[in-house]
Amino acid sequence: MRPDLEIIQNWITPKSRVLDLGCGDGSLLNYLRLKKNVNGIGLEIDADNIESCIEKGVNVIEQNIDEGLTNFQSNSFDTVLLTQTLQASSKPDLLVDEMLRIGEYGVITFPNFGNWKSRLSLASNGRMPVSKFMPHNWYDTPNIHFCTVKDFDALCMEKNVTVLTRTVVDSQHQGNWAMKAWPNFLGEIAIYHITKNS
Repeated sequence: MRPDLEIIQNWITPKSRVLDLGCGDGSLLNYLRLKKNVNGIGLEIDADNIESCIEKGVNVIEQNIDEGLTNFQSNSFDTVLLTQTLQASSKPDLLVDEMLRIGEYGVITFPNFGNWKSRLSLASNGRMPVSKFMPHNWYDTPNIHFCTVKDFDALCMEKNVTVLTRTVVDSQHQGNWAMKAWPNFLGEIAIYHITKNS
């Protein structure tokens, strides 16, 4: 399992209801089902990933999250997951609203485009960075909304969303005291645990 998913699973309550938006091959939901006995459903549009979910016994619905989540009732899940998908969604701000309408908690991970490697690459080359961390050219990237830790913090404040935990890690999913002190500058991946402000 990806190291960021290892961090996320610590925030999931055993026997809870989990919705995973853009669930990929279903690895996280399968792990949560086996280890935490969660009642999980994944949404996915890639046919190969859907097949992998089915092979794992993961409940999956073929659905494009950019077309909305109105088929889910309010408060129908305990936690809604969105891992490495926020930046590829057409309306990420509305997606956050929908996550917290459907579930009590949200878990969101995204690449932090404000980290020093991206800044240095752009400043020195004058071109959008391409790296192991961001392996696509500007014209074929699935990322359509470039977000930084500061941007997401500001969005949460605007929407009156409570950030329960914010973790930033490098591309190897390792963190340290410096990243905690300067998350927007040093963190490559941001991992948020959020809820509605009461």
